[in-house]
Amino acid sequence: MGLETGLAGKTALITGASRGIGRATAELLAAEGCNVVLSSRKQDALDEVAEDIRAACPGVGVLPKAAHVGDEDAARACVEAAVAEFGGVDVLVNNAGTSPYFGPMVDIDAARADKTVQVNQFAVVLWTQLAWKLSMRARGGAIVNISSVGGMVTEHGIGYYNATKAAVIHLTRQFAIELAPSVRVNAVAPGLVKTQLARALWENNEEQIAKYMPLGRLGEPEDIAKAVVFLAGDTASWLTGQTLVVDGGSTVRPSIA
Repeated sequence: MGLETGLAGKTALITGASRGIGRATAELLAAEGCNVVLSSRKQDALDEVAEDIRAACPGVGVLPKAAHVGDEDAARACVEAAVAEFGGVDVLVNNAGTSPYFGPMVDIDAARADKTVQVNQFAVVLWTQLAWKLSMRARGGAIVNISSVGGMVTEHGIGYYNATKAAVIHLTRQFAIELAPSVRVNAVAPGLVKTQLARALWENNEEQIAKYMPLGRLGEPEDIAKAVVFLAGDTASWLTGQTLVVDGGSTVRPSIA
């Protein structure tokens, strides 16, 4: 008998769901029979994703609901809409992220620093609070946060982004103890994945970067989505407070002299 995720008939809310890892995660959760609530800034982009999911997964509920991830009123409206439409939220995927600054941290300005924290770090707190208070406190659930291997290492250019992703790892551990035993909280730490957000890091140098990866390629959004589904489902029922690194082996490769 194969392993069952137990996600069929449940409801998942995914932030940053209009493209990349968020879209791939929504598509895979829907394929598992999960109702999906799609959130990002632009309604038209969400509507397109929703149409594709409905075509691929007939019978699965799909609710596209635009919300700026750092806006408390918009976030509350999105979670409330999910509860009204499907009766609750069983899975929350805190995926939305931004990286508005590239350069040394000694030169970052306050506006871009604040935006990075609001989207990458505080939004994890905000959406977790809302999911807990409006649904999960009564019915339980699973939360999966998207961090980054950057939160575990140092890198030139994206140090402040990485600092917020390191915070996500700690938030995952903290929420795991605060929301146990009814809600499990875990994270995925992707390596370099071929997304729009990371395009500047790989677009002109993909083959060269891939040579240094033990598995010989960069990640695809689907690689991360599979890890999210694992952590959200019953196959990970005795797992909480952990960060699963999915990076093609990049963090275990030998140092380059």
